[in-house]
Amino acid sequence: MHTSGPGETIIRTSPEVAEALAGGVPVVALESTIISHGLPQPRNLEVAVELEGLVRDSGAVPATIAVLDGVPWVGLGRDGLERIAKEAGLRKLGFRDLAPAAALGASGATTVSATAFLAARAGIRVFATGGLGGVHRGWTSDQDESADIGTLAATRITVVCAGVKSILDVPATLQRLETRGVTVAGYRTDTFPGFYLHTTGLPVDWRLDEPAQAAGVMRAQDRLGGPEAALIVANPVPEESQLDPGLHDRVLAEALTEAERQGVTGQAITPFLLDYLVRGTDGASLEANLAAVRGNVGLAARIAVAWAVAEG
Repeated sequence: MHTSGPGETIIRTSPEVAEALAGGVPVVALESTIISHGLPQPRNLEVAVELEGLVRDSGAVPATIAVLDGVPWVGLGRDGLERIAKEAGLRKLGFRDLAPAAALGASGATTVSATAFLAARAGIRVFATGGLGGVHRGWTSDQDESADIGTLAATRITVVCAGVKSILDVPATLQRLETRGVTVAGYRTDTFPGFYLHTTGLPVDWRLDEPAQAAGVMRAQDRLGGPEAALIVANPVPEESQLDPGLHDRVLAEALTEAERQGVTGQAITPFLLDYLVRGTDGASLEANLAAVRGNVGLAARIAVAWAVAEG
């Protein structure tokens, strides 16, 4: 069993990712929960390989992140991707779960909070995902808030996403991000995206139109100093690929009613609502999610390339 001394990290980086980081080659972090918990087999492995290919096509190196047998890996080979796609009983690991998973030798896929933390610890600056977690509806009664917000408030990383999951209280989430000092910028949009939907109609304070502008903000973050907060680049799903807004609103309302009827709360509420949306839209929500993820991965790779040029 591997033991670590003071100051020694237990995080392992794949040879490809380690070489890229050492050589100043752009790297993009990818989460693994979409593989293990977000898609059915065998499509999940196909999508995992596709997303890594999109990163490579844009001139960057992909680093899919997961924990295998207690070891946090930044960058998975084909064997690691297959384990995440096929292994039964994998846990979903947030930041708070990383230490017990490491100590107890557990395996699991990493959520946004865990992926962002591990990526930043490995020296990766850009991370692509689908939608962030945030403040849940009914927060005033149960104060259910995703760990994503706290981790992003304390982690210097750029996250390219399609907004926050539309099952959440989006205005409250934006307010919490502001309170915690997390910068939010729209990519070629003046309104905040709605995950499955092209827009929520809520305004964003900053707009970026080119990857180099995102890299410029990242450079300014470093030069200013201060708290190690993230930059969120909110990239809308294309209008032609979004879920029909009327269908979305109707099925989500049904899902929220059913969750209340069944008493679904806490960590169970997000997968319950997302699964209900997939079934209630005959899979259309899943296709919109994948369209968003593909766009985010491509943009993240272009930002990583621009960042590498700026730093080089």
